[in-house]
Amino acid sequence: MLFSKRRIYLDYASAPPVLRDAIVAMRDAEQLVGNAGAIHTEGVAAKKSLEDSRARIAIPLGCKARELIITSGLTEANNLAIIGFARKLEQTRRSLSGTHWLVSSIEHDSVLGCFAEIERLGGTVSHVDPDERGIISPDAIGRMLRPETVFVSIGWANNEIGTVQPLGKIARVLKNFSDHHKRHIAFHTDAGQALLYLPTVISSLGVDLLSLGGNKLYGPHGVGALYISNKVELATITFGGKQERGLRAGTESVALAAGFAAAFELVAYERKLETERLKKLRDELAHELAARIPSLIVNGDLKHSLPHMLNVSIPNIQSEYVTLALDHAGFAVSTKSACREGEESRSHVVAALGGEEWRAANTIRISLGRDTRQRDIGSIVSALTRIVRIVGKTP
Repeated sequence: MLFSKRRIYLDYASAPPVLRDAIVAMRDAEQLVGNAGAIHTEGVAAKKSLEDSRARIAIPLGCKARELIITSGLTEANNLAIIGFARKLEQTRRSLSGTHWLVSSIEHDSVLGCFAEIERLGGTVSHVDPDERGIISPDAIGRMLRPETVFVSIGWANNEIGTVQPLGKIARVLKNFSDHHKRHIAFHTDAGQALLYLPTVISSLGVDLLSLGGNKLYGPHGVGALYISNKVELATITFGGKQERGLRAGTESVALAAGFAAAFELVAYERKLETERLKKLRDELAHELAARIPSLIVNGDLKHSLPHMLNVSIPNIQSEYVTLALDHAGFAVSTKSACREGEESRSHVVAALGGEEWRAANTIRISLGRDTRQRDIGSIVSALTRIVRIVGKTP
């Protein structure tokens, strides 16, 4: 049967629904009328709530609350980490000329866009490609380092294909290089997709800067955070106020921070069981699709991937057509990162894996979540198989 009797949401990597716990926490915090920067009783109460939320977000990360800057989301956190570092460097060097920056070619646009700005400001940027599985090799990083390298950014888990990067090993390569040249290389990671399913003790990752977003963690949109170690210094990229240790101008949203903290606490508590459950469902989905659509290709490496994400390519069928057909049938999936929907249809992430050119243009990302059940796997397999057969071009 092509049409589902109910909507089945399978685009959790774009935006999972906000948890009820988070909604309740936001509703309670919205009763606090004071500005967290004010010194009167209402302001002090708002400030206390904000700092309580910061501390609760820090606990699953294994860091100190004072090491976290509250932002408006993952994109701002990435910008503050990268552009903030560049502006601090400019304050001491006056120019980025002569500096070298390294980033993986499969990062989210909010990271790649920052490095395009670094190039405009005079820095030299190198892009390191993954292997055919979508994994960045620490050895490849090591070969691209230069004495003038100042900053490296590698996402912990890719937002399109889910591959998990060996951050700890990359950090050791950077440390060895830094020790030899007696110059610290700042190491940043976009952890937006990873924190739902990977155990998180920041000290074990070896990173100096870690970006996270509430909307990726079943929390509200419009809030995120940036972890900053004491080994790096940043300059502000917004002006007009001295909030967040002088790094982010603007009144903090006490309610959004409360919702973020409540959601993160819950998903961190359920992480192990939910990881095991979703991995079984995802592997079943991959197996059933491969059995029914033999020409289908799985992008990435399921053995080294987040448990909830499956990215596939199907020859001779446009991904936008499949996505819309599935939507009509009651399923929400995506072709790639939601931030790139409506732009060029080719996935820069899948293109970086190599292989036939059609793979990058024919991607479908199916991502599972808390409300995904066993019956949903059979439903999406049947619907997608039927759509491919209707098109009649794929054996």
